[in-house]
Amino acid sequence: MAFVSRFRRVFTSSLSSQFASVRLNSTLTSPKLFISGLSRETTDEQLTEAFNPFGQLVEAKVIRDRATGRSKGFGFVTYTSIEEAEKAREEMNAKFLHGWAIFVDPAKPREPRPPPRSGPGPSGTGFRTNNTVGWTG
Repeated sequence: MAFVSRFRRVFTSSLSSQFASVRLNSTLTSPKLFISGLSRETTDEQLTEAFNPFGQLVEAKVIRDRATGRSKGFGFVTYTSIEEAEKAREEMNAKFLHGWAIFVDPAKPREPRPPPRSGPGPSGTGFRTNNTVGWTG
């Protein structure tokens, strides 16, 4: 039984450190960081407070739902230099912020979205238009 618990302890500690190193392996190409795992109550000001000690912030923004205004649980932090962003990433990745474990990763560029469709289909109100001619009843 002692062998099993020792094996489990060795295995889990090496496995968790391996995952942490995989997350930190990619190098930053921009000073913008993606912060995931935020509490729903975290505000822009609190995010600024948490990431301010690592360098001069350009912007700290918690992403919110358009309809409800609630936090989506992630945000972005932008620094003036890549070195400051790297330091913040090393210090804040897998740490607790407001009771939640957050993860700090390099931000990826926004992917282009296809242009909105025109013609039949969902209208701006969210309802489909009925293009039927004649009696449908």
